[in-house]
Amino acid sequence: VDGRVPEYLARLQDDDPTHPPEGADDLVAAVVGDLHAHTEWSDGGSPIDEMASAAQAMGHEWLAITDHSPRLTVANGLSAERLAAQIEAIDEWNSRQANGFRLFRGIEIDILDDGALDQSDEMIERLDIVTASVHSHLRMDHDAMTARLVAAVSDPRVHVLGHCTGRRVLSGRGHRPPSTFDARAVFEACAANDTIVEINSRPERVDPPDELIEIALEAGCLFAIDSDAHAPGQLEFKVLGARRAVEHGIEPDRIVTTWSSDRLLEWTSR
Repeated sequence: VDGRVPEYLARLQDDDPTHPPEGADDLVAAVVGDLHAHTEWSDGGSPIDEMASAAQAMGHEWLAITDHSPRLTVANGLSAERLAAQIEAIDEWNSRQANGFRLFRGIEIDILDDGALDQSDEMIERLDIVTASVHSHLRMDHDAMTARLVAAVSDPRVHVLGHCTGRRVLSGRGHRPPSTFDARAVFEACAANDTIVEINSRPERVDPPDELIEIALEAGCLFAIDSDAHAPGQLEFKVLGARRAVEHGIEPDRIVTTWSSDRLLEWTSR
């Protein structure tokens, strides 16, 4: 109020970064987009324009808005009508930009028990990015979960497999073990169908686990370093994903979040 930065805030701003790059500086800089971000339309904490502004301030060139689908009522998932309204809001926001930054119309769509997708065909066709994730029945039988995931990643409308095991390694909400499935079968299906494997950068997820990243690498998969941000500052989680990608020796060109928006859209519209 008096025009001075409070002492406590100044001290925090002078501290070292919460997530130091630790040798991943080049890759952090190379990541110019994010295929997994939430807004107040579902369970995020900020409006679309604030998420877009934060992404631009970080040096991003594009951002996919991927709020939840209808079945995830606990996260205020978007009905077809609300998703249509959000698409209009994103299109309107893009129409006002003159700096080249772009928002993608996206969704984090629930993978239903049989591998089907939790949104109408008509609405899915209107989206740029479909990130598909499992949020229910995470303890499903190994073979059934394998079939569920293979069906989803084989759907030509799915672009990204999000946080594939659903695990939580640390959280105020408690530890959660990973789902079990035939990772080689799932990632080979991803590679065969050009479905991108997400490296989810949230510190409580660290998903996929290291051994699964190695299997995805061997299978020939592409990757996305995603923040799964639910607030503007969480976009910075990409540093954690970049560190893991460097540790596993993933070439930057196999990470689609280093691609330009034009290259990515050409890939997704193939």
